[in-house]
Amino acid sequence: MSAPVSTVEDAIQAALATVNDPEIRRPITELGMVRSATIGADGVVRVELLLTVAGCPLKDKLRTDITAAVAAVPSVTGVEIDFGVMSPEQRQSLQSQLRGGGASEEPVIPFAQPGSRTRVYAVASGKGGVGKSSVTVNLAAALAARGLSVGVVDADIYGHSVPRMLGADGRPTRVEDMIMPPQSHGVKVISIGMFTSGNAAVVWRGPMLHRALQQFLADVYWGDLDVLLLDLPPGTGDVAISLAQLLPNSEILIVTTPQTAAAEVAERAGAIALQTHQRVVGVIENMSWLELPDGSRMEIFGAGGGTAVAESLSRTIGAQVPLLGQIPLDTRVREAGDAGNPVVLAEPESPAAQALGTIADRLALRRESLLGKPLGLKPAGR
Repeated sequence: MSAPVSTVEDAIQAALATVNDPEIRRPITELGMVRSATIGADGVVRVELLLTVAGCPLKDKLRTDITAAVAAVPSVTGVEIDFGVMSPEQRQSLQSQLRGGGASEEPVIPFAQPGSRTRVYAVASGKGGVGKSSVTVNLAAALAARGLSVGVVDADIYGHSVPRMLGADGRPTRVEDMIMPPQSHGVKVISIGMFTSGNAAVVWRGPMLHRALQQFLADVYWGDLDVLLLDLPPGTGDVAISLAQLLPNSEILIVTTPQTAAAEVAERAGAIALQTHQRVVGVIENMSWLELPDGSRMEIFGAGGGTAVAESLSRTIGAQVPLLGQIPLDTRVREAGDAGNPVVLAEPESPAAQALGTIADRLALRRESLLGKPLGLKPAGR
């Protein structure tokens, strides 16, 4: 049991400790944001709060949360908040605290470290137009709704679309050399579209793409994620190769449609795992059929593509590659994506949402590998 709160001042500090920074998702007291908190003879509490950066976009939320928490303390008659800004030294200290090391150290990719428990799924396709981004966004939202801590990297630099589909219209906040990603529907997300003006095109060659992906993984403060999803560009180009170098432990999810042409190209995208030594965790068949009002199905793009890809990759790789699920064609998926509210949240009972939810369950429950992990076993005595 926790110790009883002995004074009003202790109660105020305890109340402030329940308020999390909206971006970092840790208590403001732990982050050194509360410079002082005093209560006057009139019962009014005056809080001096240090924002990480001037013009913090979530300042109003902090004001609301702090006021609600402190006002609930007995004897408090009002709450006044004076906002200041951290000094460069304080931001440097915060950066060091969040990274768990010296601020001068070169940023590392936490998901590539041996002790990382984050499951990293690279969502790939052989060609565009198969709904890869829609699948990524809905899986992320479904996993977050199941209580997991989830992040999404929009690695499709040229064709970035994840922010719109997730309704993540905020801009990242910079703390020294660290980037705080916006959050939407409980999912942290980063995209090059958050750094460009309007709908400007990105015209970069391979080295720039590699550097952007590296920054998304190392410079962004992701916190302790359970799952990281990367929406890859179609094909087996620079970004797919860079990902294999930066995150060799990442696993590949292949998205295809049922038609033969798409399936053949998807097989090539999956076969890259032979060269990069990544694991193909499974195949997802999207737009499998259209359910008609009379209950029958119209197979607009043919049938069997997902099964064919899974079987072909199983033979090529020499390991079982399952068909994780088939997602029916549903206009609500497109409508929900355009509205920034994934269909698994907006229309959870729809057939497409149900199929996506089943796939999310399979990904969430996959057991971790024991490779390289101590089992805590001791030899029996003789």
